[in-house]
Amino acid sequence: MYLSPLQLSSNFQVCISGDVVVDEGAAIAPGVILRADPDSRISIAAGACIGMGVIIHANAQGTLEIGAGVILGAGVLIVGTGAIGANACIGAATTIINPCVDKMQILPAGSLIGDGGRPVTAEVTAEATAEPETPAVSTPPVEKPVKETPEVDRTKPQRPPETTSSPESAPRQQPPQPGEMPTILYGQAHINRLLGTLFPHRQAFNRSEENGQTLGSGSE
Repeated sequence: MYLSPLQLSSNFQVCISGDVVVDEGAAIAPGVILRADPDSRISIAAGACIGMGVIIHANAQGTLEIGAGVILGAGVLIVGTGAIGANACIGAATTIINPCVDKMQILPAGSLIGDGGRPVTAEVTAEATAEPETPAVSTPPVEKPVKETPEVDRTKPQRPPETTSSPESAPRQQPPQPGEMPTILYGQAHINRLLGTLFPHRQAFNRSEENGQTLGSGSE
């Protein structure tokens, strides 16, 4: 944490307001402000060293005590009521609210000690972090419909279903779909023409046989 250097003040006096008691053995640097509100008190013991620009403000109708041999660095701010133990060392630019510092304790520069906000209890924290329980939704069972089958009289002979053969009910031959091979029906005349094309000598042989049969029948 970067701390800007404290600028020297042109006011070399110490501002004291309210019920403030400072021991003769304490050292107070220039620019220090000691203020005690009504029904409040500030007590600084012997051997304490208050740095330049320190502000000590006692309020909340209590006493703010600075123990013997305490060292407060430059720019320290102390607000509220409480006590700083003997021979404690507070670093520069430190803010302390309602101090409760033990003896021989050392606080680094730029620290923030204490919180004047509303305390949060553990019960409130637990309630805030607890997730609300969602009630389980129960769905009623769905009954499947039962199909009713007609009763069959087994004493009577059962007839097979009648089938009517009509031109309308006969299946119609559908045209071939694209990509399918059409079914070709060949007749006798078509086969004869095909054989005549493949075997031309067979046609002449058939004619000679026909002519011979007609001549034989004429001679008789």
